[in-house]
Amino acid sequence: MAKAPRSRPDLTSTDGAKHGPSGNPDSPATLPIIVAACFDRLALRQRARMLGRLLASVGPLALAVLGGGAFAKYATHARWAEIPVSLEDAARATSGQIQEIVRYIEQSNPDLFNRLLELLASDSATIAALGASIAALTMHQLAARREAVK
Repeated sequence: MAKAPRSRPDLTSTDGAKHGPSGNPDSPATLPIIVAACFDRLALRQRARMLGRLLASVGPLALAVLGGGAFAKYATHARWAEIPVSLEDAARATSGQIQEIVRYIEQSNPDLFNRLLELLASDSATIAALGASIAALTMHQLAARREAVK
């Protein structure tokens, strides 16, 4: 059976509004939307790894409440560098949950979020899976953040 061609990621936020390349050209995609779109394009193992890195960036209390409590069972691993996320949990994770986690990280610790983006950008397998357009958007957002800090 032939694989269906991959379409461009949908940069729709959880409120249903379109952003960036697939929506209003005057409204740039936010980082949570970009990261969620990237997450949706990854293979299952890569999704689990990326989710593990995202979840490791939040504390145990946040794990209990983010994503409607879907990741509460990982609270005991909250201080690990990367949380070992099951393939089943990675498959069940929604774009809305990923956006919520990324927004939390962005707001609670912007420096940590920048380091997380750099880590993901340095992973060649992840970048290859994401595609050049999403990777470029992410790198552009990261560069803009660095400029704003200077």
